[in-house]
Amino acid sequence: MGLALHEATHALASDDVPVGALVVGPDGRLLGVGRNRREETGDPTAHAEVLALRQAAATLGEWRLEGCTLVVTLEPCAMCAGALVLARVERLVLGAWDPKAGATGSVWDLVRDQRANHAVEVVGGVREDECAHLLRAFFAAQR
Repeated sequence: MGLALHEATHALASDDVPVGALVVGPDGRLLGVGRNRREETGDPTAHAEVLALRQAAATLGEWRLEGCTLVVTLEPCAMCAGALVLARVERLVLGAWDPKAGATGSVWDLVRDQRANHAVEVVGGVREDECAHLLRAFFAAQR
């Protein structure tokens, strides 16, 4: 989670919401990292999770990220939760829960929906205070 938090702080340079993510392989090897880059790129899909998943798939040369873990500072939204399921990620480790748009247990639970073709294990609240503080500080400065 420390590396994900570090990535999140880099998102601040482009006025993006400070979210960082990384994908770790079954053997513990770092496969991909990402941070929010929507403002920087003008791409609405440039969420930290999606960018980390893309890089991990490129590293492996395979879209199936079976046995992999996604670590992210904020609970994924519906788009990112869907990407986790479709990429066959085994485990999600998240920092802060998102009571407004979270899709892995807060508002929705897309990654464990019985109708989906894959279920993702969710471990939440890892370094939650640090992750939440970074987000609160960002949004307080925006107001």
